Amino acid sequence: MDLYEKIRTLPTQPGVYLYKNAEGEVIYVGKANNLRSRVRSYLLEAAQANAKTGSLMREAVDIDYILVANEHEALALENNLIKQRKPRFNILLRDDKTYPYVKLTLADRFPKVFVTRRLRKDGSAYYGPYFPGNLAYRVVELIHRSFLLPSCKVDLSRYHPRACLQYYIHRCLGPCVEGLTTPEAYQDAVRDAQMFLEGRHAELERTLTARMMAAAEAERFEAAAHLRDQLSTVHQLKEKQRIATAEQSDDADVFGYHFEDGSLAVNLFHMRAGKIVDRREFFWEDLPELLETPTTDAEQGGDGSETPFHAGPVFSALLKQLYIDQQYVPRTVLVPVEFDDRETLATLLSECSGHRIELVVPQRGEKRSLVDLAGQNAKQSHTQRFRVLEPSRKTIAEALADTLMLPELPRRIECFDISHIQGAETVASLVVWEDGKMNKAAYRKFKVLTVEGVDDFASMREVVHRRYRRLKDEDQPMPSLVLIDGGLGQLHAAAEALESLGFTAQPLASIAKKEEVIYLYGNEDEPVVLDRRSPVLHLVQLIRDESHRFAVGYHRQRRAMRDRDSELLNIAGVGTQTRQRLLAHFGSLRDVQQATAESLAAVVPRKTAETIWRHFHTTAGQTA
Repeated sequence: MDLYEKIRTLPTQPGVYLYKNAEGEVIYVGKANNLRSRVRSYLLEAAQANAKTGSLMREAVDIDYILVANEHEALALENNLIKQRKPRFNILLRDDKTYPYVKLTLADRFPKVFVTRRLRKDGSAYYGPYFPGNLAYRVVELIHRSFLLPSCKVDLSRYHPRACLQYYIHRCLGPCVEGLTTPEAYQDAVRDAQMFLEGRHAELERTLTARMMAAAEAERFEAAAHLRDQLSTVHQLKEKQRIATAEQSDDADVFGYHFEDGSLAVNLFHMRAGKIVDRREFFWEDLPELLETPTTDAEQGGDGSETPFHAGPVFSALLKQLYIDQQYVPRTVLVPVEFDDRETLATLLSECSGHRIELVVPQRGEKRSLVDLAGQNAKQSHTQRFRVLEPSRKTIAEALADTLMLPELPRRIECFDISHIQGAETVASLVVWEDGKMNKAAYRKFKVLTVEGVDDFASMREVVHRRYRRLKDEDQPMPSLVLIDGGLGQLHAAAEALESLGFTAQPLASIAKKEEVIYLYGNEDEPVVLDRRSPVLHLVQLIRDESHRFAVGYHRQRRAMRDRDSELLNIAGVGTQTRQRLLAHFGSLRDVQQATAESLAAVVPRKTAETIWRHFHTTAGQTA
């Protein structure tokens, strides 16, 4: 049965359809209340030479469908399939920075606290999202200092012989060692952290006050002082903690866009408690299949310019991929254009979130002004992105800190690479990016000393340990980020070296060469995939490539020295000391080769000089 016959036999029920090409790849996913009617409309649009539909129907050779009960289920299923299959003809969410959550692993024997960007049904409690992204790290740091819950990867299902550095600097209760804490005391700390994360500050203050008074009466003054410090911290910081909650009725997300020369920029403003707390940017390029009829003024991104771009399908796809299956959606979402399934999507999101959500297309007043403002910012984003204006150092540093989840703006990045040929002359390089540029004076070379054969992981572990053991011994500050050229194996080897020195909270990442995927230590299952135009990716690649260049250069130098040394040492009568004298006198192996017997005899004995000269003039000797 060919494609057209199959379309005519489709049912008239709600569902999702999937177009496939000759290789069996899904190239488009759509939803419909009436599958047969919607899919048959593609034939008409293709006959009328619609650019998008025509190219789709030229490639499509087969169609599958999935029936559902209603349009709401179709919306959710369409969104999931688009995220899974990433069809080429669908509008895919790109350049999305998902905001972090704080994860409390309540299912563990001794719960830990982490920053994560992915929600899972694993028995853990998730709090957030946090705006701006680095706020999550500040919250986790506060929990370390005040409630002493760890974020390490130590297996807490069993006891260990000794605690790590975090216990001794009073940032962990030490559940890894028997006797350092009790399950009851640890659970008290977990409950305190829960109340803090849930915003139950009044209840937390009452609990801490009661425990402080009880500790004071029992003359446990050190414990009472610690609880007093917790009270002070909670009181000071509770106003600064901005966590999106369903009770904030004036929370809103505001969208604006700018389209020009086939490229699209979308800005999203996050408003929480009536204030803009963060902004997100999305970019698409080369979108000729989305060019349709001219839009009306109401569909503009806020700059008032006319454009033959219809933005409705973009925002329909964007909002589905942003909000469906998310833990939190604000009560109001302001969009610049109307789209077909706006009301259906609003109903679905309301059902999932448990409170009413409005998707509004404002036409006038304060809300329209916010949309226009987002549109003006989108135009500026478009200019910076697609007109190749170099972002400022601070902008790149902020983007890097957000993307790699660094607790503060990076000032210094140190990057390592290993170089060898089949395990021979294994060396490593360290290059330094500092205050916006490469600091060549801080570069370092390492000759791998303890590893034999091909073992990049052990080599990386040795070099990283040597580097930061020296910094620790000299009481020097650690870099903002340690970057590793390699994949997960090299990343974990570096992490082992750092943890053996007590640096358990050091930001650490690696970048794989072929995939250009960035792995963050502690979040390896959520690799960072950046757009090829991303200035953050360009910066990381620049540092990685410089490290690779420096390592390869040092490896070639070592190999040349090895080859040079081996050739001189292969000459009868030439040992290590003689070789050194020759190279010190003549400067290079090439000059030794070109020297006369008399010149050589000025450095070494006459007999040895003649032997060296004959070695490099073999042909002449044979001819004679």
